[in-house]
Amino acid sequence: MATFGLIPGAGGQAWYWHRVVPLIEAAGHRAITVELPAADDDAGLDTYARVIEKAVGGADDLVLIAQSMGGITAPIVADRIPVRRLILVNAMIPAPGETPGSWWTATGQDRAQRENDLREGRDPDAPFDPLVYFLHDTPDDVTAEAMKGAPEQSGTPFGDPWPLAGWPGVPTTVLVGRDDRLFPADFQVRLAQERLGLAAEVLPGGHLIALSRPDELTARLLRD
Repeated sequence: MATFGLIPGAGGQAWYWHRVVPLIEAAGHRAITVELPAADDDAGLDTYARVIEKAVGGADDLVLIAQSMGGITAPIVADRIPVRRLILVNAMIPAPGETPGSWWTATGQDRAQRENDLREGRDPDAPFDPLVYFLHDTPDDVTAEAMKGAPEQSGTPFGDPWPLAGWPGVPTTVLVGRDDRLFPADFQVRLAQERLGLAAEVLPGGHLIALSRPDELTARLLRD
């Protein structure tokens, strides 16, 4: 029996994984969801890592799964405690010394998103709309629940330099949503190759793939 530690992205809500957890458990494994102190202006990357470590530390056969911003902290945790595998899901992939706030321009995410918007007929200069970029492919009931509001994400961790000298020596899988509008698939594939030397795997679904395609995502998670 493996233990899957499920790390959310910005906003820090464990709820993000609620459609995946029962599928993991039905397969005979353990799922631990992590709630992060996203609204706490005193909480930086080290605090996030310690919260995750407290939640999953000591678990047997541990697989860490990181969504979006979770890709920043999951490798920090994997550098501290035994982890069998890291699985990144539409995740930020950091570089040593880079802050999450500078990641967007350093990686070319801003250009990639703009080009993707133009390619798909959206106004790249329109105000950010979560219905367009996050919830465009989620079921109506899930969309309604998500729109009730998530905690505001503090900017504090975005100013912290990524503390590792390199990616931890843990087998890593990179999963990419084919229909991700925030981190377009071709951008993610390129970033995984450039920063980790890995070939990303493309799955159906947008940025919040655990909400829109839980069955397909879980099936892939269980393969590792």
